Amino acid sequence: MKNSYKIKHTIAVQVPMLLILLLFAMTACETEETQTVTTLTKLVMSDEFDTEGAPNPSLWNYNIGRGPNGDGWGNQELQFYTDRTENVKVDNGFLLITAREESFEGASYTSARLTTQGLFEQAYGRFEARIRLPYGKGIWPAFWLLGNDCDQNIWPQCGEIDVMEYLGDSPTVVFGSVHGPGYSAGEAETKEYELTGDRFDTGFHVFGIEWSPEYINYYVDGDLYNQITPEDVAGEWVFDHPFYIILNVAVGGTFPGSPNDETTFPQTMLVDYVRVYENNLTD
Repeated sequence: MKNSYKIKHTIAVQVPMLLILLLFAMTACETEETQTVTTLTKLVMSDEFDTEGAPNPSLWNYNIGRGPNGDGWGNQELQFYTDRTENVKVDNGFLLITAREESFEGASYTSARLTTQGLFEQAYGRFEARIRLPYGKGIWPAFWLLGNDCDQNIWPQCGEIDVMEYLGDSPTVVFGSVHGPGYSAGEAETKEYELTGDRFDTGFHVFGIEWSPEYINYYVDGDLYNQITPEDVAGEWVFDHPFYIILNVAVGGTFPGSPNDETTFPQTMLVDYVRVYENNLTD
């Protein structure tokens, strides 16, 4: 059953109940910042990573190499993505994606990038994953979605939703963003979430979005920290068709910069699960 409600930013003060009612009546028509939230319960895809070895081939593909144009996947990333067990495997109930410093196929680093392209693609719903992140300058892990029409409509026209993006030298901060025509790369619509008294590399946290035709909500551990709507973007809203999931750990690139002398390898992102729920608009 779908439950919708509004979250409003208010300040609590101690005043008599009658005064509260009077103030409410006087201000009911004023505009307040609101965020729409939808609770989804129909699970349509789940990988709990409970089978040892290679990731489930019915759900996950591998991107191999340094990008279609050999340019570090358009970001000047330094790693060579492989499907080797040294870089990606399921072990002890977790998916491990490991970045290593080694000479391989002309690159100085290796890592892995998994996608559900052609295997699982969906428009709208809740996408979430429980992840422990790595650490270090130049380490750039992400949990994100890409439009399934990117082979026909070149990025950013196909759309990109970054559920979680993280820089390894800022272990208390993650980003939630969208990229589309007119608002991509450094001009993406984005917001950061900062932990208090904790770090993303020392324990697991749940990163998720709830996506509908009217908004994309961003969550960390169930806390709603960002809502992006068609009115928020500086261009066409292109989030109205199926997207597929990507999990990867990049090394270097234009956003994080290169590793430095204090960056240690290997660095591993551990994924406990990936789950997708479907909008059930008829309930």
